Amino acid sequence: MMAFGLPAALQTPGTAAPAQPAWLFPVMMLTVFAIFYLLIIMPQRKKQKRHQEEVHKLTPGKQVVTVGGIVGTVVGIKKDDRLGDLIELRIGSNTTIAVTQSAVGRIVDPVRPETR
Repeated sequence: MMAFGLPAALQTPGTAAPAQPAWLFPVMMLTVFAIFYLLIIMPQRKKQKRHQEEVHKLTPGKQVVTVGGIVGTVVGIKKDDRLGDLIELRIGSNTTIAVTQSAVGRIVDPVRPETR
């Protein structure tokens, strides 16, 4: 309890706290925004750009997982005027579906045997 009142008790009665310069608040806000941009926004943009490049380089035989959770193997890529590039996925022995490029959530690396 005493710690909260200590700074106020050190000031002499009738004196106000020194005023801060008017330029200090905008500088602090710009600094916070710059830190936020460098730590959060910039890495996320790099990750998104790298993912987009990988999706554009997809070739038949690659295994992908869609944002809806469907796991499939790329069979082919075809152009559509209305939807853009469609990726054909084989999700079963006789089942293929077409999804848009934006529906690809991640590209699965081929299974590597464990070395022991």
